[in-house]
Amino acid sequence: MLGVQAIIFDLDDTLWEVGPVIVRAEHAMLAFLAERYPRVLERHTLDSMRDVRARMALEHPAMRHDFTWLRLESLRHHARDAGYPESMAQEAFEVFYRTRNEVTLYDDVLPALEQLSLRYRLFAISNGNADLATIGLARFFEHALAAREAGVLKPDPRIFELLLQRAGLATGQVVHVGDDAVADVEGARRAGVTPVWLNRRGKDWPAAASPPPLTVRTLAELVRLFD
Repeated sequence: MLGVQAIIFDLDDTLWEVGPVIVRAEHAMLAFLAERYPRVLERHTLDSMRDVRARMALEHPAMRHDFTWLRLESLRHHARDAGYPESMAQEAFEVFYRTRNEVTLYDDVLPALEQLSLRYRLFAISNGNADLATIGLARFFEHALAAREAGVLKPDPRIFELLLQRAGLATGQVVHVGDDAVADVEGARRAGVTPVWLNRRGKDWPAAASPPPLTVRTLAELVRLFD
């Protein structure tokens, strides 16, 4: 693509499927709590713990972009409620976070990153809190910006603008690749960045009010696009 110097990638559901990862991480955390802090599970199920976290996001709208804070704060609430020290929250979160970063990459990810990183500067923007160093992908990326650090969630254009500012890039020099029609495609468009929709499951374009973006089914197609 003419003039493109850098590619920004979304992470969750773009480089790996995130749903099963979060479920495994939450169950690992529950097993830890059952063994070390059982009174929490006398009061709560996994679903009710999710409800508490959702309520906290509503009660603290200024923190809704920070999934780490929300999970830690809800765990601190559970610790107090069950009569445990608040240090329980950090211990339980560490169990969750370790498993949260045990992801299974889509088969096309490593070949694509290896090829694209030879010719383009690569960056990541994510609403989630995955750690690329722990996952083993940090070597491909010049910088990864999470919503927690940026202070806003995609599709807010400010998260894209912050990354471009840090990278010293203009909007016309980058494309953003992601799976989410709103967070990734519309978010990039609002920031003046060209989006590429990674539509692995062959969905119909959902945003009737806006034109369909450039679309690929796999990252192998993305590599061919840039070739």
